[in-house]
Amino acid sequence: MNKQAISVSLRPGNLLWLQALKAGGRHRSVSEALDSLIADVRAGRARRKSGARSVRGTIVIAKSDPRLRGADAVLRSRFRTSLRSRVAQGGRASREKA
Repeated sequence: MNKQAISVSLRPGNLLWLQALKAGGRHRSVSEALDSLIADVRAGRARRKSGARSVRGTIVIAKSDPRLRGADAVLRSRFRTSLRSRVAQGGRASREKA
């Protein structure tokens, strides 16, 4: 099949979602994930509700600073807020926007 290279501008959250979709193992690249998504929509196939929704695995924490002690104070406070939310919900992170 012929494909054509194009340039696409995406919001950061949408790019992370596509990268997570690719990381899920079904696609070899972000381009393939996007192409598949468009093909499914055009064919009227609904996406699974359990599709890639997480950005887990998109951040690499340096082995030299596993507790993020060198991280910016804002990042640390957001991380603590996320952990508190997860603990309050019995181990599951909230999917609501903060």
